[in-house]
Amino acid sequence: MSGSSGTSGTGGGEGGGGGGHRRGPGGLFDDLAGVAGGAFSVIAGLRQEVESMARAQADAMVQRLDLVRREELDAALEVARRAREAAEALEARVAALEARLAAAAPAPERGSPAVETPGAGGADSAA
Repeated sequence: MSGSSGTSGTGGGEGGGGGGHRRGPGGLFDDLAGVAGGAFSVIAGLRQEVESMARAQADAMVQRLDLVRREELDAALEVARRAREAAEALEARVAALEARLAAAAPAPERGSPAVETPGAGGADSAA
């Protein structure tokens, strides 16, 4: 067994490091975990940086393209809905007024066309 530990010592090339190599996988994994943790924190920072840059670019593009925000669109749609409702109410009111006029107007007109109809009928008969 002492020969195998000597072999691992020469295989490592650093002598004392080779002896630590037996403990090395645990230490190596700890080191890798520390490096990975540091890398994850760097990646998280980069991700936040990229997201903020992307938001800034999107905002700049929205301003260049003269696009509207959702809140402005919703407000405009609400104004249009109210205008449509008002127009429909006015159409109903006009239709009701026309119906009242039609109901009130035929009484005098019935007398007038009755006078005109015989004259017109007589003119048609004479022709």
